Amino acid sequence: MRHGLTILERRGAELEPWIERLGELRIRVFREYPYLYDGTLEEERAYLGTYLESPDSLAVLVTGPDGELVGATTCLPLATGDPDFREPFIRHGLEVSSICYFAESIVLPEFRGQGLGKEFFTRREAHARSLGLTRCAFCAVDRPADDPRRPPAYRPLDGFWQSRGYVKHPELQATFEWKETGETAASPKTLTFWMKSSA
Repeated sequence: MRHGLTILERRGAELEPWIERLGELRIRVFREYPYLYDGTLEEERAYLGTYLESPDSLAVLVTGPDGELVGATTCLPLATGDPDFREPFIRHGLEVSSICYFAESIVLPEFRGQGLGKEFFTRREAHARSLGLTRCAFCAVDRPADDPRRPPAYRPLDGFWQSRGYVKHPELQATFEWKETGETAASPKTLTFWMKSSA
């Protein structure tokens, strides 16, 4: 527990009671730069269904003093995830059955700076090891350095990820569509993967 925060772990179908709250948190946090995601709960339910169906998925949930969901992260074996996430690895001859895919890592602004980002990585990496998966990977959206929508105080997380031992792999890219704030319809975005050994 950190300053009134409680950390919970849920696996597979155990996440079901939290789906609505997790979807709402994802929409709220990912609306910020760099994702600018203008999502709906219907889309969130469809996306998060993959984690309910995978018995080897893990959700780390953080609740605040009043029991509200203020942070979360998820992961699951890449082999059981969305085929679009697997495609870049298959294209480059990498064995997807050895990789744990790390999805969102989200915290409300007022609860940041308390070490939750490090805790999320520690718990997901431990989960990967418990499943016998030898590599961990996640992807991040690509935005140009001069993007006019970039807030003055925005700080990329590259340095933090590198400090955790992750290496950016420009050859491993995926394209996904979502509706950004200010858009009338979904448009494609490129995301690049980062990876490290889970040992």
